[in-house]
Amino acid sequence: MSDQQFLHRLEKQLAKLGHSFTPQIIQQLLDYHALLIKWNKAYNLTSVRDPIAMIDRHIIDSLSVLSFIDDSGFKNLVDVGSGAGLPGVLLAICRPELAVTSIDSNGKKTRFQNQVKIELALSNLTVIKGRAEDCNTELFEAVISRAFASIADMLKLTDQLCANGGVFLAMKATISKQEISQLPQGYALIASHALKVPDEDGARHLMEIRRV
Repeated sequence: MSDQQFLHRLEKQLAKLGHSFTPQIIQQLLDYHALLIKWNKAYNLTSVRDPIAMIDRHIIDSLSVLSFIDDSGFKNLVDVGSGAGLPGVLLAICRPELAVTSIDSNGKKTRFQNQVKIELALSNLTVIKGRAEDCNTELFEAVISRAFASIADMLKLTDQLCANGGVFLAMKATISKQEISQLPQGYALIASHALKVPDEDGARHLMEIRRV
């Protein structure tokens, strides 16, 4: 497929999200997409191979949280288990004023993210290779992740990264009553925000968890 077809798909899906971006940001998203396609051939960064599916299932899915991020007014956040930089790198691209730290233990994936940072000149992005539980870099207003199957595990491994009054944000399809009951003591699910992901049949939610 051509770059023009990728551009058309990206702009169409972004419009469905209800966001508009500068030509520079659109180009950066396309550049990220091109790098993901290139690196994925050699390093298997994601099981998604189809370039259009990469736009829908990675770029657009990641940016479905943007309205919540904007409304919350965060100055910084950390993405834990970010893989190919999802959603952290995409948020750094679309919100240059937001300081984003991205943590992943896989060296291939953090090398990819650093290459994206260099080529797209993302001065607001910090990439860390390591395990979340070993990181004590600073405290963040928000801890976000698409990576954890269990919210309890996410809280256990990332608690030290969240500032007082901060929020834990888990991107999931849904959450069961059993999983809510298994949240560690001292945490509560404040809200489950339905995410608008264009052309996605399954449910997507942003789980907002805070210390209580």
